[in-house]
Amino acid sequence: MRRLTPLLSRLFGSFAAKKFPKPIQSFINSSYVFFLKVDLKEFKKPSKYESLNALFTRALERPRELEGGIEDLISPCDSEVIISNKIKKETILQIKGMEYRVDELLSDFTTLKRLSLLQNGQYINLYLSPKDYHRYHAPCRMKILEAHYIPGVLYPVNKKWLNKKESLFPLNERVVLYCKNAFESYFYMVFIGALNVGKMSFNFDERIKTNPKNKVASYYTYKDIWVEKGDELGMFEMGSTIVLLLEKGGFSVDLKDGQKISFGQIVGKGLKSD
Repeated sequence: MRRLTPLLSRLFGSFAAKKFPKPIQSFINSSYVFFLKVDLKEFKKPSKYESLNALFTRALERPRELEGGIEDLISPCDSEVIISNKIKKETILQIKGMEYRVDELLSDFTTLKRLSLLQNGQYINLYLSPKDYHRYHAPCRMKILEAHYIPGVLYPVNKKWLNKKESLFPLNERVVLYCKNAFESYFYMVFIGALNVGKMSFNFDERIKTNPKNKVASYYTYKDIWVEKGDELGMFEMGSTIVLLLEKGGFSVDLKDGQKISFGQIVGKGLKSD
């Protein structure tokens, strides 16, 4: 399974990207929407997408309203909150009863000082199901300081697998963004690869390539990339997970495990206002 998942994901990605004749493609798209109960009220009709991948990565037909002020944190995606809690003793949970270390998730992409700033901060595990809107956005006005591609396997990230596979996220392929908001509060956004995720893409840097045949870690730094709250950062080409790691004192988060949230919905009140 460990060796096969990247290959299976690339094969599925090839199928999803294929443009079939319009009647066949419309049938594939409509079947997907019907069986997964995909809500398309904010999107085009299934027949309007020229491939299954185009349906997966569909864009909103009109902008969403963004809740809260400039200092507040919104959800970067449509998702389910699998778990949200404080970071204690440098460990967090992928699901209740299954913990792993923050430094395992971030790999060589962190320092002891950065880890200490996360202690007693907050983490949020957001799961995007295959029926969700697959694009992700900036949760606040933020400066992207660094990005790191970490190779790995592509285990599924649904609840069944989170409950049975220890340290699943640190094993999976992922992209880590290190960011700060307009009030100098630092945080990480960790984008987790999963089975059948053909790739993740990032609008601000086309060099970031995921699920490549040659799996080599890559590291990028940026001098002046500011993105506004709600700006599109990129997309998954199937359902997956985003983990937010928030520095202590930056935000006050109040979420319930199992809660469904939408991109644009406020998830944290900003604590630094000067």
